[in-house]
Amino acid sequence: MFKEKTYCGEIIMDGQSKEVSLAGWVDRKRDLGGIIFIELRDITGIVQVVFDSSKSAENAKIADAAKSEYIIYVKGTVRKRSADTINPNLPTGDIEVEAHYIEILNKSLVPPFPIDIRDNISEEVSLKFRYLDMRRVTLRDAIIKRHLLMQAIRKYLVENRFHEIETPFLNKSTPEGARDFIVPSRLSKGEFYALPQSPQLFKQILMVAGFDRYFQIVKCFRDEDLRNDRQPEFTQVDMELSFVTPDMIIEIIEGLLKIAVKEITGLDAATPFKRISYTEAMSKYGCDAPDTRTDVELVECSDIFRDSEFNVFKSALAKGGIIKGLAVQDNGRISRKMIDDYTAHVRVYGAKGFPMFKYNNGVLEGGISKFISEKEKNEIVQRFRLTGQALIFFSVDDENIVNNTLSHMRIKIAEDAGLLDRDKFCFLWVTEFPLFEYDQTNKRFQSKHHPFTAPVQGDIEKLGNMTIKNVDEIKSQAYDIVLNGTEIGGGSIRINTTELQSRIFSILGISEEEAREKFSFLLEALKYGAPPHGGIALGLDRILMILLKRNSIRDVIAFPKTQSGQCLMSNAPSGVTDEQLKELSIKVITK
Repeated sequence: MFKEKTYCGEIIMDGQSKEVSLAGWVDRKRDLGGIIFIELRDITGIVQVVFDSSKSAENAKIADAAKSEYIIYVKGTVRKRSADTINPNLPTGDIEVEAHYIEILNKSLVPPFPIDIRDNISEEVSLKFRYLDMRRVTLRDAIIKRHLLMQAIRKYLVENRFHEIETPFLNKSTPEGARDFIVPSRLSKGEFYALPQSPQLFKQILMVAGFDRYFQIVKCFRDEDLRNDRQPEFTQVDMELSFVTPDMIIEIIEGLLKIAVKEITGLDAATPFKRISYTEAMSKYGCDAPDTRTDVELVECSDIFRDSEFNVFKSALAKGGIIKGLAVQDNGRISRKMIDDYTAHVRVYGAKGFPMFKYNNGVLEGGISKFISEKEKNEIVQRFRLTGQALIFFSVDDENIVNNTLSHMRIKIAEDAGLLDRDKFCFLWVTEFPLFEYDQTNKRFQSKHHPFTAPVQGDIEKLGNMTIKNVDEIKSQAYDIVLNGTEIGGGSIRINTTELQSRIFSILGISEEEAREKFSFLLEALKYGAPPHGGIALGLDRILMILLKRNSIRDVIAFPKTQSGQCLMSNAPSGVTDEQLKELSIKVITK
């Protein structure tokens, strides 16, 4: 019988009555005394089905027995609704199905939350009963949009000469910046596989093999602390290309993201996207993934206050700190209480305070204005290009604390002042990252991106004279793509010679022995004619989260984990039997 099935949300009236067979879940039911209305739901939507007891008492009896979330099979005739009964909230709201047959295929317990009501439910309940939550419109539509986006991505990349190639999930553990998920080997006792943090090494080897354009929509795994935009397993659109420049890769990705925006939102994204250097991003926004939906920028003020008598500024500069500020024309939206709240809030970022004053048509007043000299006031007005009325906030501390504080506060204040456009999608490329950064805790250099990133050609000779002071001067051929303040992808041109790769490993403190143990297959492959190549990985979950305006990537993943890495539906992770542990030669040590 199901081969005749029509989907509920796809029924149309094409001028004449027609017979349909429907199957789905009972969304809602109303009994008007002899006439029963059931809103029948399937993956495509809802249609109203009518059961008239005067025409079939048996059908009406069965329909009356059907409760919420029962699965029913219906045959009937499509007909137009009368003008006064049309439901404008349903795509099928102008028609209904007059049923002449009904069968209850399966019953359902009373759900722990109403499926037909679109109210929010707690995340704990949502994740425990994920199969029920996915019946609701919001999550169902997100999963369908995800499917459509993945198909559009595949189509675009295939049309641009890419081959989809699968890479292994079981490989050896390699240092890539986060903890690996480790998988014990039964056949090689005492040894372990690691789940991939990315297909990085294998996709580079595919370039050596001659597959000059590779892609994969792939699961990756990182055992790290979780946030709203992170999961222990996540999906990325992974790519690698040979004989390319950063500009060529950027052009391809902009075309792909333009299609993504159109597929998900129906909007047209303007290309090319804006590009700024890492140095400019840190200077103007305090972070390397800035949100450019607001024009509020950070302004360096250390030089203005180098002779300041204000002790807070004077003391910070004497300790090698910096002073940056931001100006906001708030049109009276920022209250005194909000300013006090900001002062308390910045402590989260390590700041000791949040000094400010007001600019009012040529006059600086309130806050710390009484501690500022006339010369400093004049320079502030010029530096910030102040006109009309504005609030000026400062952060005074170590450079990292200042940047971290102001990068967050510029968004919070801009939003409170009505200067952040929530409906915009602002893409931004950040380029020219430093190749290395210095880890003060472990007293060693580490890769800003990953150890396979190629330096800018002209900076290779600087590697021999690199010090902590000039480490920022050595640039990489790396590029990140940012959307509304979230990094949604990152890539680089790769190192394609064994000599340079070994040199980078040495700078990172990876010994020859360790390099051979962990990367011998890559180092060997690079000796056999490795072409110039580069690539990028885009975070599919993050892209969907932002384009669908959801609060978390868990809202666009079918079966996500909690922030503690648990699946509440299946109760994973869980223990295993002693026999399994014995087979693997593993002993569990409990506290």
